[in-house]
Amino acid sequence: MSEPRRPGPEEARTHCPYCALQCATRLSGDREAGVTVEPADFPVNRGKLCQKGWTAPELLGVPDRLTSPLVRGSDGRLAPASWETALDTVAGRLRRIRERHGPDAVGVFGGGGLTNEKAYLLGKFARLALGTSQIDYNGRFCMSSAAAAGNDAFGLDRGLPFPVTDLGDAGTVLLAGANVAETMPPLMQHLDRPRLIVVDPRRSATARRAALHLRPAPGTDLALALGLLHIAVTEGLADTGYIERRTRGYEEAVGRAMGWWPERVEAVTGVPASDQRTAVRMLAEHPRTYVLTGRGAEQHSQGTATAAAFINLALALGLPGTTGAGYGCLTGQGNGQGGREHGQKSDQLPGYRSITDPAARAQVAGVWGVRPETLPGPGRTAWELLDALGGDRGIRALLVFASNPVVSAPHSARVADRLAALDLLVVADFVPSDTARTADVVLPVAQWAEEEGTMTSLEGRVLRRRALLTPPPGVRDDLRVLRDLAVRLGEPASRYPTEPRAVFEELRAASRGGRADYSGISYERLDAGEALHWPCPDTAPDHPGTPRLFLDRFAHPDGRARFAAVDHRGPAETTSEEYPVYATTGRVLAHYQSGAQTRRVAELAEAAPEAYVEVHPDTAARCRLTDRGLARVSSARGAMTARVRLDPTLRPDTVFVPFHFARDGRANLFTHPALDPRSGMPEFKVSAVRLDPLAE
Repeated sequence: MSEPRRPGPEEARTHCPYCALQCATRLSGDREAGVTVEPADFPVNRGKLCQKGWTAPELLGVPDRLTSPLVRGSDGRLAPASWETALDTVAGRLRRIRERHGPDAVGVFGGGGLTNEKAYLLGKFARLALGTSQIDYNGRFCMSSAAAAGNDAFGLDRGLPFPVTDLGDAGTVLLAGANVAETMPPLMQHLDRPRLIVVDPRRSATARRAALHLRPAPGTDLALALGLLHIAVTEGLADTGYIERRTRGYEEAVGRAMGWWPERVEAVTGVPASDQRTAVRMLAEHPRTYVLTGRGAEQHSQGTATAAAFINLALALGLPGTTGAGYGCLTGQGNGQGGREHGQKSDQLPGYRSITDPAARAQVAGVWGVRPETLPGPGRTAWELLDALGGDRGIRALLVFASNPVVSAPHSARVADRLAALDLLVVADFVPSDTARTADVVLPVAQWAEEEGTMTSLEGRVLRRRALLTPPPGVRDDLRVLRDLAVRLGEPASRYPTEPRAVFEELRAASRGGRADYSGISYERLDAGEALHWPCPDTAPDHPGTPRLFLDRFAHPDGRARFAAVDHRGPAETTSEEYPVYATTGRVLAHYQSGAQTRRVAELAEAAPEAYVEVHPDTAARCRLTDRGLARVSSARGAMTARVRLDPTLRPDTVFVPFHFARDGRANLFTHPALDPRSGMPEFKVSAVRLDPLAE
């Protein structure tokens, strides 16, 4: 991170296009002279940016920027076409597919990088213009387990139910499966003072700054969380007064945890019993304590139960809903929070409402001007949707917005095969991503510094995204694309506004009374500089927003939080003679998500140019691998190629692979699609693999 320089006189005040920290920035310049970025003084980033934020303007001028629609011809090649030709082609083929196979033969796959306005209109388009229930988004691969656990425990899911700045006053912070020093570097400013307990199989950049590092074997985080609760109870560290006043379900949850005494947890996880006890005492001895979870704990087939177990620990210590303490989940994608609140998730309607709730259906249908019974019901979750592509009884057409599932989905070779089996694949993007290159029609759309709208950060704060530039000639905004397609499919144009402000006004009405109530938030209030966290209902006088949730009561009808009675069952697959090592995946500082953006930025590509696998030296010796040599990392599902990096701090039974790379470097060629039964989250974080040397 670097200190800011003095900004120029002409600028747009906006936010970084990457993670959910949504660091504030000032952009200046134009396409001819170039765009520069400066960090703004904002609570979460305090005038600093990470390497990705500083280099973000390079995305605006990448050489392979899409500026014309592409349509695959009879020769099998994508060729430039007019917008009219491309949209007519898409609409005509969609109509024929729906007529022959029904509306659920068309699917929609969205993204957590879409603005609130785009996510909202995409869900509306899917359910009205297409009439399909088959819509989900890549946030299912990110936040879904923590969201399910949070809704169960608190009656409401918001990543952080308190401002990021509260963490700076903490005494102790536990980070379970979160490497924020690399994924959200400016957040570390708020974690300099607290003592950190880091739960991670790797000695990550964050773990190196921890007072205590717990290294469980991959897939055993749940057993560890149960063991920590066991210690809190048996050592008399639980807050019994809080438990009695503010919770339900304690006895049953503790009954499960009693089977996980420290020595048993050590045998399963590899974490010494002494370190377990030290961790709980560190959490209990300071009143300002936080428990935070990330993808490392949640991207499992038991991810919801794991998140719930860490929530149980926080509840037992009396943290949630207490001033200066709490539980939170570190949202990953830029609009991962808002993206799951307004209708692009298969089971939800705007305002974080359930699509099966009759009252919610009536509310949203009224705003949309349709009868409630015309709205489809819940559809498949993300992996189930992708796995159902093609075939006589599956989805025959798919529209993809702001996502790159060829790289980001588990068992990605299977996903690529399913995409190839479609009758029609349409991708809206601003660069030719790996998924776009396989499409029948590619639609070039605007990117972050060319669009207006709102984003919702990991702390539930609604933020204004502002445009510095107009899109290049030939590029359209996603809102206009949805409107133009909807009209061709027989919908009235007035039902699909193309001005972000108009869409947001409709979103306000649709969310009114929902769990994520935005009805009291307006562009005028945001532009005036108000800090507005949802829920922010439309009241008189203006509601101030809710930066801190649950201080008086939780969102369940009785106002009490719920413990969850969960138990550990282990990962979907274990190591064997054929696949003797666990592989876990994650992010690195230089890259983001599938890498479609960051691999096009020269400085970032130079910092991390190719896929690699981190291996303990003893493991490398057994597998005949050499440092900086090539290796094949294989599972029962597929194999990828990676450069070997020896790391003596790794567990000998575990290797680490970043997931940002394409083609043969895709980590998701070997990952497991086993799903969490509650959230639909795939098992990204633990796969049984074999390592073999490869010649250059």
